[in-house]
Amino acid sequence: MRKHTGEKPFKCVVCEKMFTKNGSLKIHMRLHSGEKPFKCEVCEKMFTQNCHLKEHMRIHTGEKPLICEICEKMFSHNGHLKEHMKIHTGEKPFKCDVCEKLFSQIGNLKMHIRIHTGEKPFKCEICEKIFAHNGHLKQHMRIHTGEKPFKCEICEKMFTSFGHLKLHTIVHAGEKPFKCEICEKLFTHNGTLKIHMRIHTGEKRFRCKMCEKMFTQNSHLKEHMKIHTREKRFKCEICEKMFPRNDKLMIHMRIHTGEKPFKCEICEKMFTHNGTLKMHMRIHN
Repeated sequence: MRKHTGEKPFKCVVCEKMFTKNGSLKIHMRLHSGEKPFKCEVCEKMFTQNCHLKEHMRIHTGEKPLICEICEKMFSHNGHLKEHMKIHTGEKPFKCDVCEKLFSQIGNLKMHIRIHTGEKPFKCEICEKIFAHNGHLKQHMRIHTGEKPFKCEICEKMFTSFGHLKLHTIVHAGEKPFKCEICEKLFTHNGTLKIHMRIHTGEKRFRCKMCEKMFTQNSHLKEHMKIHTREKRFKCEICEKMFPRNDKLMIHMRIHTGEKPFKCEICEKMFTHNGTLKMHMRIHN
């Protein structure tokens, strides 16, 4: 009858919240006392209510009894299904007070707010790098663990994040959606286009600390550093001569193979190096 009358005779002495049943009040009091009498036997996580434990167990069993009637996606918890339904309804009830951006979930809004506050509460215990989102920290940890859970079904290459896998699949599709507005060259990734644009802008943001030479890409700087460290990782299998860069080894191999890919267009003489061809051209000039 209390459902019809709205009567709630049981009151929490801490927060004054009202309840229709004494049992509901007792369960509620666990929020204030911190009591969690229900324990998961698999991961030992504790819960205030048995129903919460039962829902949690679906993580271990993989059970997803709740289905979206629109796209048929499966969920283990009713709350997750309700949040998912906002995708179909377009409902975004949570608004950022700073930039007025709307969100379907309160959790997404809370994470978004960190953009404005600069808050980064998640810290890597290995390298101490900090992150605004726990998901970003988890993804970062794969750098240290070497874990690559996302696999390309075509070439079986492994990736640390689903986003990197999605970018990689463009390579197989042959799709190049990013175009340079200056020379019209096409690229598979926006990041590659940004690096390419430095050719036109002349931007060189990577500096050698030893000789202060500047480079457009970090990979070029790393290759350059081998000059200073005298690191020679690439070995000729014929004469065992060592080289700091693979391209230098490839040029060297022409001595053994006899390959001469550079041809004088006037006298048709062949050369192993482009530099040698340029010097030769002075004869004709």
